[in-house]
Amino acid sequence: MLLREGDQRTIDIDIRLAGLLAGVAGALNAAGFQATGFFSANMTGNVSSLSDYLGLGEFRLAALFASLVVTFVVGAFVSGLLIEAGRRRSVRGIYAYSVVLEAALLALLGLADILLPAIRSGPILVLGLSFVMGLQNAATTRISNARVRTTHVSGMATDIGLGVAAFFLSPPDRSSAVARLRLHLATILAFLVGGVIGVLLYLLIEGYLLIMCALLLLAIALPEVRRATRG
Repeated sequence: MLLREGDQRTIDIDIRLAGLLAGVAGALNAAGFQATGFFSANMTGNVSSLSDYLGLGEFRLAALFASLVVTFVVGAFVSGLLIEAGRRRSVRGIYAYSVVLEAALLALLGLADILLPAIRSGPILVLGLSFVMGLQNAATTRISNARVRTTHVSGMATDIGLGVAAFFLSPPDRSSAVARLRLHLATILAFLVGGVIGVLLYLLIEGYLLIMCALLLLAIALPEVRRATRG
């Protein structure tokens, strides 16, 4: 799931990847909102809020939303550097290592949330989650040739609309249209279900949810790391 890249991947591999990581992203996005009142993965909403607060002259809030967008971009940038460095050195499991890094950062954020509850009243937690979301979205976009984007629900919804149009208007392409629809629907559903679970669990166990997500990511990535080192 984290070793094959681009055209070597099947639609079923992409669906498994999207289902797992979009679910984690949805849970973290919802948990971050419960903790801080801000979304860590919703860059469309954050840019809209940035423009709104700039227009109202509320520059302190505008700076926070700008920071969320910049942190997300920096996370994607770091992911791109890591992946490119790994590919140049022929590191077969570089995408799995990227997920391990995401898990480690999540574990640190979870520990901070547990041990320093006051972190919820400041920007550190949501900025950290935005960085992690940028890291994850960049890795899944790169490994799948942009077919899987775990935090980009607007793009997935657009692709669903295009896929439905292709299904009805281009009969020869119906099989590929159905495959793409399966992937995009699975991504949005996983993000939705993950968000619901994330809200419920964060209200119950707070920062331990981030630890649970980190452990899930490790369970996904470490077997791939072992396969890559053996292969």
